[in-house]
Amino acid sequence: MTTQQFLISAWTWNTAVLIAAALALVTYVWAFGINQRIVYLLAGVGVFVLTLLSPLNALAAGYLFSAHMLQHILLLLIVPALLLMSLPCWVSLGPRSWFIANPLVGWAAGVGAMWLWHARPLCNAAVSSRLVNTLQIASLLLLGAIFWRQILAPREQERMSPPAAVLYLFSACVACSILGILITFSPVSVCPIYAQPPADRLGIANLIQSNWTITPDKDQQIGGLLMWVPMCLVYLSAIVAQLARWFAHPVASAPVTEKPL
Repeated sequence: MTTQQFLISAWTWNTAVLIAAALALVTYVWAFGINQRIVYLLAGVGVFVLTLLSPLNALAAGYLFSAHMLQHILLLLIVPALLLMSLPCWVSLGPRSWFIANPLVGWAAGVGAMWLWHARPLCNAAVSSRLVNTLQIASLLLLGAIFWRQILAPREQERMSPPAAVLYLFSACVACSILGILITFSPVSVCPIYAQPPADRLGIANLIQSNWTITPDKDQQIGGLLMWVPMCLVYLSAIVAQLARWFAHPVASAPVTEKPL
């Protein structure tokens, strides 16, 4: 099999994913109508569908740890952020629940999702069990939404202040970088199922090893680098946006009083 043949043939049909995407679009239009922010929703739904139906999903399903890592980044950081950005500015997300609105909970949700699902037993189970894989996808989307809610809540007053948001994002970047570094320089043991993949059901093992020259060692290193560099670029972009938000609201100057003539 060639790379071109793989990219054409490795698309999968997942009814649940397509139904979820359709429900998101219908619910949004029913609740908010068609507005300028629907572009973010379309982008988020598009990334969600491509992540789970494209050849990326085929590679993540037991062939490449790096593909699995890229899926995590898209489902945890990109899709939830785009969905939150699609909400009109009058929508309130709280603070009805102190738990969800707490920045410490949001930080733990976003960072903990990556650390939790890369514990060896859970990582292996997410690849070998459809039920665990579904649970993983749902939890990444939910925990990502809790993480970004602190930054991207539609109402300005429900967001963290820009200085606090910068610290929030920077510390998350550091935490994920540490995990990325550990994965990059560790033996092939983070998710051992990728070192000894199951039966080559798609017939692409030779393509990966010979044509793409990706060994298990290199695969894990790429996965660690994906967590280390691209994830921090996402956080860095959000930090720049928070700095722009900060400087866009300068402190109002004190009123000038006229001197009596």
